[in-house]
Amino acid sequence: MLKLEHIDKRYTEHHALQDINVTFNPHETTVIVGPSGSGKSTLLRSLNLLERPDSGKYTIDDRTIDLSQPLTTETLLWVRRKTGMVFQQPRMFDHLTIMGNMIEAPVHVLKQSKAQATKHAHELLAAVDLDNTADRYPYQLSGGQTQRVAIARALAMAPDYLLLDEPTSALDPELEAQVLRVLNDLAHENQSMIIVTHNMDFARHAADRMLFLEDGKINFDGTPDEFFNNPTERINRFLNAFKFNQNETE
Repeated sequence: MLKLEHIDKRYTEHHALQDINVTFNPHETTVIVGPSGSGKSTLLRSLNLLERPDSGKYTIDDRTIDLSQPLTTETLLWVRRKTGMVFQQPRMFDHLTIMGNMIEAPVHVLKQSKAQATKHAHELLAAVDLDNTADRYPYQLSGGQTQRVAIARALAMAPDYLLLDEPTSALDPELEAQVLRVLNDLAHENQSMIIVTHNMDFARHAADRMLFLEDGKINFDGTPDEFFNNPTERINRFLNAFKFNQNETE
């Protein structure tokens, strides 16, 4: 369980998160949506403590962290082992093969043997249909392949929660579909995931829960059925904007 209580975050004059109170349950896929600048990525990155809220409490399982106090290195490492992060544009070690990238953290952080880490890495790469890339280098992969490897690499650390920040927004539709199929499979396997995305079709079919953020506040917290089939006036305007954009590109 991840629980945020009274979370606030400011950037100079911008109030990015305002009194956020939310609990993320295990084995659910939560999709976070909202207009640009609404605080989606700040909220997601706060769960990994890549962004540090100014105040509030953060509970993971039975441990509560007071975010108004300085954080120790031990606390940061513990949180980041619990919450694996996949970015919009993942970075890899260019001098290492894909397998080298996959086993780097499990060997040096989790202290797994190279043989154990390699075996698990092959299993994860096979799960995203990329075991044949193990001996390649990052520059030899397409954008979709790179993102799928990034997901497998995050899973190699066995996080309790997988956090994904706009994982397909930089990809063309065909490559996006490859990544979304992987995420959809993980959702059906009950992998705990929290995903920021603009892909409403994916949200409709893969999410167990939807959060709608605006102006740093959670304005909706409910099921995809409620979000899409019984939207508020504000959410309806948000969804209609996607329909307009789709029509413009047809």
